[in-house]
Amino acid sequence: MSETTTLLTMKGTSEGIILFLDDRCDFESLLLELKEKVTTDVSTNTTTVTVNCQNRFITKEDQENIKAIIQDNSHLKVKSVESNVLTKKEANEWLDSITVKTFVKTIRSGQVLKVDGDALIVGDVNPGATVNATGNIFVLGKLKGIVHAGFPENPDAVVVAAHMNPSQIRIADKISRAPDYEVEGSEREFAFINEENYQIELGEVHNLQKIRPNLVEITERGF
Repeated sequence: MSETTTLLTMKGTSEGIILFLDDRCDFESLLLELKEKVTTDVSTNTTTVTVNCQNRFITKEDQENIKAIIQDNSHLKVKSVESNVLTKKEANEWLDSITVKTFVKTIRSGQVLKVDGDALIVGDVNPGATVNATGNIFVLGKLKGIVHAGFPENPDAVVVAAHMNPSQIRIADKISRAPDYEVEGSEREFAFINEENYQIELGEVHNLQKIRPNLVEITERGF
């Protein structure tokens, strides 16, 4: 395959080989040229590529057509077919996942609160209560129950509480150890996974921005 064609451009990046498809032509013309160009690619070794459709909306059927043309006519193997354009459903799901969910109540013993995204609890989390969030967990009250932030595999998530005395903290796949906490609890602390030893540790809340500089300010995330 030539490095640059009318409608196709192949580039090597730090993430591997990416095949960029023109997003301004009609789709049928794109498929015709795609088949013509990859068919001329004679290689004894399988090369994995990522197909980037740029600003073209691609349906699942379109993705399968692109994969079939490439893999049936060349030694290229398609890792994924990507697009910068989201469906309305995907956009809503993404927005929902980054929006802070606010709960003005106390989570009582036996209750389980599951949240997609970040959770802000204006109240206490009592012993025997559980809060599970895919993002961060903020408790503007006493945290005495069980919390699991970054479920199931986001090690950058944090747990912040006005009064920290949990029965258990989990972040991603790590579980806190009991000696991490004082018997009476402590004020204004946050829990995070230390990147050096991959263990859950506590820090004073004024160091939160230093430990997690990419954590967007609360006021910018809908609090």
